[in-house]
Formats: sequence, structure tokens, C-alpha cells
Amino acid sequence: MVAEVVDVESLARAASDGDPAALDLLLVRIRPEMLRACARFLPHREDAEEACQDTLFAVARGISRFDGRSTFRTWAHRIAANRSRSTYQMLRRRFAESASASLPERPDPRRTSVVAGTRIDLLDGLELLGPDLAEPLALRDVLEMPYRQIATLLGLPEGTVKSRIHEGRRRLRGWLIDDAT
Repeated sequence: MVAEVVDVESLARAASDGDPAALDLLLVRIRPEMLRACARFLPHREDAEEACQDTLFAVARGISRFDGRSTFRTWAHRIAANRSRSTYQMLRRRFAESASASLPERPDPRRTSVVAGTRIDLLDGLELLGPDLAEPLALRDVLEMPYRQIATLLGLPEGTVKSRIHEGRRRLRGWLIDDAT
């Protein structure tokens, strides 16, 4: 069957139905896309690769629960966003618990690019927002998903998604402004 399957959506359906060869091919096909998605969150390639591996593992483990309410790519991007945020939280905890180092309040501009510092600020802000606001905001502003796609993925009305994104942006903006002063 895998030889006949050409697109990711078809591979996902076959993998969801229990075809192990389709799952293997699916994971190979989506890896570059998932790595790019994770890299939009995490400033260091090694961290993005770790989050990508976690994403692929979660996809493999959860493919039987993929119900087709959204496209497979949308479902996989949601996993990538959540795994990227989890990877960042784990790295932050590990660094903070290290006996030889303390976590700086702000990234050191001499050692961190503007882009990396912005991503770190964004990840810290998303953590403060909580999942109800952080998830739709990350899907829209980081992964650039359309509102309708986010609504379908999260099982929420589109107006609720827009409202949560607006509120998340408002709170995040306030946090970033307060933190910069």
C-alpha cells in the first residue's frame, strides 16, 4: 500500500489505520517540516532538533488518535508547537537547577542574537500566559496558521480563537514592555 501512497495526508490516514510502513515513510517525510516549525520557537538548532525528535515520537505514539478533524499537517504542527514549548521549559529548568549557573533575567546581548533573544522572550511570555492563550497565539503568530484552521484544531469557535489571540497578544505586549523598562 505504501508504494501507492504519495501525499502526507494519505500516509497519515494509512498510518492511523495501523500501517507501520506508512508510519515510517510519514515520519521521514514530515521531519524537515517539523524541524523548521520547532526552529521557529527555539533559538538553537540542537534544541530545535531535540523538540523535533520529541514531536516525531509523539506523532508516532499518537497517530492512532488522529481523527481527521483537521489536516494531518495542522495536527502535527500543534504537536510541534507544544513540544517546542515543553523543550524550552525543560531546558530552562535544567539550567536553573544547575549548581554552577544562575539563569539571567534577560539574554546577554553580547552572546545572543536579536532573533534568539526575541524567541527567548516570546517563550517566557507564552509560559506566563498559560495554555488557553499561549496555544492559539503560538499557532497563529509563530506557525502562521489561519484562524479557521486553529479553531478546527482546538475545537473552538473562530471568534473564541480570535478573542484568545487578541488577549494573549495584549498580555504578552504588556509583559514585554514592562520587562524592557
